[in-house]
Amino acid sequence: MLAKLQHLRAELPPGNAWVLGFVVLVLASVFAALGSGYYFLVGLPFLALVAWVALMDLRLLYWLLIIVIPFSTEVYLPGGLGTDLPTEPLIIALMVGFGGMLLTRLRTASFDLLFHPICLLLLLHFGWIGITTITSGAFIISLKFLLAKTWYIATFFFVTAYIVRTVEDFQRFFWVFFWPFLIMVSVIVVRHAMLGFSFQGIHSIMHPFQRNHVNYAASMAFFFPMMALMLGRYAPGTWQRRLLWVALAFIFVAIYFSYTRAAYVALIMAGGTYFIIRWRLMRVALVAAGIAAVLTTVHFVRDNTYLEYAPNYDRTISHEQFDNLIEATYKLEDISTMERVYRWVAAGHMAPHQPILGWGPGTFVSFYKPFAVTSFQTYVSDNPEQSGIHNYFLMVLVEQGIPGLLIFLAFLVVVLLRGERLYHALAAWPERQRIVMAVLLSLVVIVAFLLINDLVETDKVGSFFFINIAILVNQDIFLIRQRDGK
Repeated sequence: MLAKLQHLRAELPPGNAWVLGFVVLVLASVFAALGSGYYFLVGLPFLALVAWVALMDLRLLYWLLIIVIPFSTEVYLPGGLGTDLPTEPLIIALMVGFGGMLLTRLRTASFDLLFHPICLLLLLHFGWIGITTITSGAFIISLKFLLAKTWYIATFFFVTAYIVRTVEDFQRFFWVFFWPFLIMVSVIVVRHAMLGFSFQGIHSIMHPFQRNHVNYAASMAFFFPMMALMLGRYAPGTWQRRLLWVALAFIFVAIYFSYTRAAYVALIMAGGTYFIIRWRLMRVALVAAGIAAVLTTVHFVRDNTYLEYAPNYDRTISHEQFDNLIEATYKLEDISTMERVYRWVAAGHMAPHQPILGWGPGTFVSFYKPFAVTSFQTYVSDNPEQSGIHNYFLMVLVEQGIPGLLIFLAFLVVVLLRGERLYHALAAWPERQRIVMAVLLSLVVIVAFLLINDLVETDKVGSFFFINIAILVNQDIFLIRQRDGK
């Protein structure tokens, strides 16, 4: 067999030796998978191909990652480990490739990005996660969380900042993501249409593209402002503008039929934020939001007032009609809403026990049950799927302590305030001004979802959390360089 392969290699032109090597790797991985029962080994040739592309051109690998984000799927490997394929291998490969490239260009590299205030706060946030990982009550779980956070920040923030700099880069980024995104949504909408757009049907048509209808709605909602703002890029009558109008109407309908309350609220918030930014009211809005959050917390905590909102266990049920779900939400009878409250109450009891360093990143699910209040219990409180707290801010408070929450809040506040200031400072560059508005509104949609979900660590939504911020920082660096005459 070896002699035949050597003879075949000799007959091939030199450039085709790589092709033969890839074929051999594919065959070897298939036989290894069949012989061992570890079928994930079939993916090794793909990883090798990814590594080769990364060495040849990091940009190609980045665009490939953006293309596959809408199509990625969750896969559980032997040993209970979970991953997103094909995105997570690509994310890691990009991180490694980018790190290697930086090492070869240290003498000529610019450090403007690294010393930008937003980047410094992001690194502080990451550093605090590292500290609380060391002190975690479940070190291995926190270490996995830290590693995932490492390659998310390295790839979606730093690599994006390296690649998506100019107006043309952003335009390319938009269209590279737009087409696979539109295909993904179209497939789900067609499936849903075959079920009569039923409320119950939305839960069964997400696989393999989305974990659930909330993630699906979030991915549409955060991209909606980008599509809307891209309209201004093209003149009336052009095919791009016509396509975007049709796509906007289609996505709007798809969001409606996702039956996700958070998506409706998030889009309304994005619409309001557009005028807040235009009218320079971000500081006022943030102060008002902070006061509202403090007053709400004081109201529920004082004299254990939160206990008055405990639901009737037998009436917290799932609903088959969306209008019934809306009614049940404000009557505190919806099982989804009240299960969130059940976990938020547990988080409220956990936080005072570890106020400085928290319980450790990613550990809420491991420790919250003893702190739960049984009067808030629902039919799904046994939590067999091991889902999280469903509020990212509470999650940070519990897992990373008060300093962790303050750092994360400071990070968001600086992003929004600096983003508003940048939008107005770029008046002489309307294309870049449009980009700033687009990424800010997209970010606001994601933050709105963080109030009732944990999405920063997901490739569908968390990717754009860091991508938006990287693009924003690049526009700020552009303005700084223009003012300095560089």
